[in-house]
Amino acid sequence: MTRFILARLIKAGFILLAILIFNFLLIHAAPGDPAAVMAGEAGAADEKFLADLRERFGLDQPLYIQLWTYLQGAVQLDLGFSYRQQMPVAELIADRLPATLLLTGVAFLLSLVLGVVAGVAASARQGSWGDTIISTLALLFYATPLFWVALMASLVFSVWLGWLPGFGYSTVGANYTGLAHVLDVAKHLVLPATTLGLFFTAIYMRMTRSSMLEVSRLDFVKTARAKGVKRRVILRRHILRNALLPVITLAGLQAGQIFGGAILTETVFAWPGIGRLMFEAINQRDYAVILGVFYISGAMVLLFNLITDVFYVIIDPRIRLTG
Repeated sequence: MTRFILARLIKAGFILLAILIFNFLLIHAAPGDPAAVMAGEAGAADEKFLADLRERFGLDQPLYIQLWTYLQGAVQLDLGFSYRQQMPVAELIADRLPATLLLTGVAFLLSLVLGVVAGVAASARQGSWGDTIISTLALLFYATPLFWVALMASLVFSVWLGWLPGFGYSTVGANYTGLAHVLDVAKHLVLPATTLGLFFTAIYMRMTRSSMLEVSRLDFVKTARAKGVKRRVILRRHILRNALLPVITLAGLQAGQIFGGAILTETVFAWPGIGRLMFEAINQRDYAVILGVFYISGAMVLLFNLITDVFYVIIDPRIRLTG
């Protein structure tokens, strides 16, 4: 296991380096001049002021020198300086990252648990009304745009019913501490986490259902039934355990994609995470912040893939990890 993890970490380092280079070149190929944006916000647009801004932030250097400087800093976790926020990018991301990890972590666990439970329930009742209702709801949530679900959830549960807060991380000016603060954050988390998790719940439900039905037709399941093993034991030990492998594979691949949904969710619900930070940085042409968010997101996707491979062995000991 240790040798496998070390080998994967080395490979991940090279992959992350390629991601950094690609993102850097892609961002700098996009139209727009950060110096012009800064000059416009400062109310000055003469050539001398623009030249001073480009020199101050290294934008006057050739592209390959900017790339080399960026990679040198990235290796040391120095992600540059945000001209818009006037503070290091690493500090900005460190300040926003916990909120995003909380949102995406809760949404991921919620979607995985609900998706697996709904998939098991649907497969156990194949062809019944229960199966039809669960499958229809999954298809509905899968096909509905995430931003529309977020807007409707905020409108219904916050504006019309007043059950839950519709924006923010905590109640402004309440100054809660201890358990009161935790409960306040949890209350604000309900709408964004549920909204973000519904789309992935539908995916995991459909995958679990199809995988359960496929495994239930295999010979070892038929043998267990012929021996008189109880139905719930067959379902739990024989079918579900083997059916979870493709679900975990999909979950590991999509764990990083949930950050993409977090951008829309954080924007709609004013959640102070790195998704909203990147949205603001794109509008402001703040290249350093955009690259910093890409850096952290890419690293987390690689980490999730590694964790997924390790979970394979936990679920099915027959699998052996190789570098």
